[in-house]
Amino acid sequence: MKLFLTCAAVLLVGAGLASAQPITESKSISGKTLSVRYYSPKVRGRVGKLFGKDGTIGQDSTYPVWRAGANDATAFHTDANLDVGGLAVPKGDYTLFVDLTDQNNWVLIINKQTGQSGLDYDKSQDLGRVKMTMSKPPALVEAMKFTISENGPNKAKLTLEWENHSASVPITLK
Repeated sequence: MKLFLTCAAVLLVGAGLASAQPITESKSISGKTLSVRYYSPKVRGRVGKLFGKDGTIGQDSTYPVWRAGANDATAFHTDANLDVGGLAVPKGDYTLFVDLTDQNNWVLIINKQTGQSGLDYDKSQDLGRVKMTMSKPPALVEAMKFTISENGPNKAKLTLEWENHSASVPITLK
C-alpha cells in the first residue's frame, strides 16, 4: 500500500510539473527566427473575471502591467532587427508585458530586462510601447496563447489571445 501511495504521489507531482512547462511559439520569417516563450494560464470558469482592476490579473502587484502569461515573464527573441508596430527593436532578447489600463485597448510593452519573474517589472527597462489591434476571437480561448504568423516577405504578426480578447501587432523584419 505504501508503494502504491508513493507512486501515486510521484505521478501527481509529475503531472503538476508537466502542466507548468513553458510553451514556445517560434516561426522562421525570411530565414530569421522569431520566438515567444511563455506560460499559458487557463480561464477555468473565470470568464469576465480576469481583466480589470477587480479581476484576477488586477490583483498582481504590477497591475495594470501584466506579464502576458503566468509564472515567469514572457520572453521574446528575434534574430533580426524589427519594426514592431512602429517601434524599432534590435535583434536580441526581450521580455513582453501588456499594459491593461484600458482592458479593451491593450498596449504591448517590449522590455530590455530578461530572465525575471513575471511580477518583476521595471518600467525604466522599457524599450518601448506599441498599441495593439484588438478583436474578439470566434470562440472562447480557454488557454492563453501567442501565435506568430507570416504575412508576406519580411512581414509577420504577433497575436496574443485569451478569454474573449485577441490583440495583435504587425512586425516587419529590417
